[in-house]
Amino acid sequence: MHHFFVYPEVFGPDAVTVTGACAHQITNVLRLIPGDRIVLLDNTGWEYETELRGTATSVVTGIVVGKRLARTEPHTKIVLYQGMLRTNHFEFVIQKGTELGVSAFVPVICERSVVGEMREVAATKWERWQRIITEAAEQSERAKLPLLLPATTFQRACDEAQGISLIASERKRAPGARSVLARLTAATEEGKAPPRPFAVNLFIGPEGGFSPSEVSRAQDYKIIPISMGPRILRAETAALALTTLALSAFGDMGC
Repeated sequence: MHHFFVYPEVFGPDAVTVTGACAHQITNVLRLIPGDRIVLLDNTGWEYETELRGTATSVVTGIVVGKRLARTEPHTKIVLYQGMLRTNHFEFVIQKGTELGVSAFVPVICERSVVGEMREVAATKWERWQRIITEAAEQSERAKLPLLLPATTFQRACDEAQGISLIASERKRAPGARSVLARLTAATEEGKAPPRPFAVNLFIGPEGGFSPSEVSRAQDYKIIPISMGPRILRAETAALALTTLALSAFGDMGC
């Protein structure tokens, strides 16, 4: 069944009424008809299985035939602090990061960022980025939309990050990401699993990576430098690889 994020207002006491772009997608693109079923999402973690009753061009109506708590959201809150990239590269990161299970994206202005000023991250881009996130969340059957937070400076990002924080560093003496994550998730001597962190913050640099001074500053905030291996990865590759490693380490990539 196709999944769609909708506003809570579409759910009436006796029927569901969907309008706008969502109705157009259902009627004119997917060509669904009365009797077909879809899943509506109100961004709270619940799924509403809905049977279509009317499929006019601009208004789609239906009734909820089942409500269940979604099982597709990861238990681990991954916050991706991504150094600003060229537009198409950043859009690739938020699209694939949404599919993997990232909970929030924070664009970060770094010393080596291509976008040097926050005002260049305009509202027009924000609207497009939100649309990319929504479409990726629907395609991957997420139950909650990842947050897209305002762009911030590297200093402020370090100051605001709460939970376990890792920063991808090209310095060869940094420990490997896998070994650091294994240590963070290792059971105690009594065999108990460590408490799940409030969030796992992943800092990924822009093209060219973080500068040595930025890595040093991050360490002042107890952010752990990690290596992504002997090969130099593109920023978007590093973001998705580290996200996958983190979700896997905390048990969110299996059944």
